[in-house]
Amino acid sequence: MRFEQSIKVKAPATVANMVCGFDILGFAVAEPYDEMIVTLREQPGISITHTDDHGLPTDPDNNVAGVTLQAMLSELTIPVGFDVTIHKHIKPGSGLGSSAASAAGVAVAANHLLGELFDKELLVQFAMNGEKLASGVKHADNITPCIYGGITLIRSIFPLDIISLPSPQLFVTIVHPQIEVKTADARSILKKQVYLKDAIKQWGNIAGLVSGILQSDYALISRSLEDVIIEPVRSILIPGFDEIKERSKSAGALGGGISGSGPSIFMLSQSLETAVSVEQQMQQVFQKMNLLHYTYVTTVSSGGVQIVSE
Repeated sequence: MRFEQSIKVKAPATVANMVCGFDILGFAVAEPYDEMIVTLREQPGISITHTDDHGLPTDPDNNVAGVTLQAMLSELTIPVGFDVTIHKHIKPGSGLGSSAASAAGVAVAANHLLGELFDKELLVQFAMNGEKLASGVKHADNITPCIYGGITLIRSIFPLDIISLPSPQLFVTIVHPQIEVKTADARSILKKQVYLKDAIKQWGNIAGLVSGILQSDYALISRSLEDVIIEPVRSILIPGFDEIKERSKSAGALGGGISGSGPSIFMLSQSLETAVSVEQQMQQVFQKMNLLHYTYVTTVSSGGVQIVSE
């Protein structure tokens, strides 16, 4: 390995849950993405610099990238350190995997500088420490697609069992209203118990969604994009959610829902034309409410964290 070598990476935003797949399904999108520069140094320690204005902590103990690197360094037998510069385009609290992008991005970059010592599954395990810091839970439905790319299924966390799902062509429309929903808060309002009839319906939707993805069956994907457990609770935190969902489906969207814990809302479409029409419907709802918002029309990305320069 060469010390003082730097690498620049792009870490994509991710959509977790995919409506019915709470904590087990997620996918990466082509944009937005965070940019990170990571430098390997001979002197032990971790330094973190943010070039954005989100006010995130730079103390490695309180930064998701920092605790991810600490987990990685604990597995090394040689004393090394890292300098990390982060520019976040994925706003914290957006529901688009902002913390996952920092954790996954630094894990992939550091691993590359170390000569690819660790496989992707281990990188996910390191980066999950960042998610625990951010939300209190070691969930992997953002981390995994951010590292693996595409759509991923986390069958189990302990032990970690990851399945990559070959995705049909899917266009993604995302609207991010400028309100904040913290992941920890969104988790705290969830019901601790569910009715068996709801669990059975949810299992059927998850199985149908995975089958639809594997078979490129858009009609089955559409029928399966239904959440009877999480969405009815969390959607109350997002103004205009029901109207956006109704108008998006009327515009031709296959379906969609809350991205992660919100407040962003995503919709899947079979064509770019439909995805753009859905964007217009989303914009109209929030314009009517005088609520500042940003929209993205993108695709499910086959790639995860990308190395863009060395």
